[in-house]
Amino acid sequence: MRILKANTVGVVVDIQERLFPHIDGYEQLAKNVEILIKGLKALEVPVLVSEQYKKGLGNTIESIETLIQDEPHVEKLAFSCCDEPQLMEKLELTTKRFVILAGIETHICVLQTAIDLQERGFHPVVIEDCVSSRTLANKQNAIERLRQEGVIVSSYESILFELCRYAGTDAFKTISKLVK
Repeated sequence: MRILKANTVGVVVDIQERLFPHIDGYEQLAKNVEILIKGLKALEVPVLVSEQYKKGLGNTIESIETLIQDEPHVEKLAFSCCDEPQLMEKLELTTKRFVILAGIETHICVLQTAIDLQERGFHPVVIEDCVSSRTLANKQNAIERLRQEGVIVSSYESILFELCRYAGTDAFKTISKLVK
């Protein structure tokens, strides 16, 4: 099924200061998520942000926060974003059905959010190079489970060009520069 930008929203899941340095491949993950967010902005795809228990895990990391500071942020205590009524309300208000997921940890919050979104009639799209866990094995296990559940798994470059759809546009030029 084709993912169209008019029917897509992004969710950045729990990329927070105190946990992030312990995530496998965190430096590359930050770069990848930054590219994804810049591409989504170029495509005018709205983005929501979740933050898990800020008192314990801190704020969204600075390099990501500077890109999404004007986007709606919701603090949560549940692992799944779907168990946070305020976030679900914001998501429902967009009326968009494809939900691009990036963040941490793949095997906990991202996995549970994707499964719950799917159960609620959304089409979650997990961006494999924009998610991670403290261990690679946990990430890999989660990606396998997501595929078994029928969740779409993609990469930031693939999803950005799919949403862009045509070459020659301003968004295409921006995305082309981002992925080089």
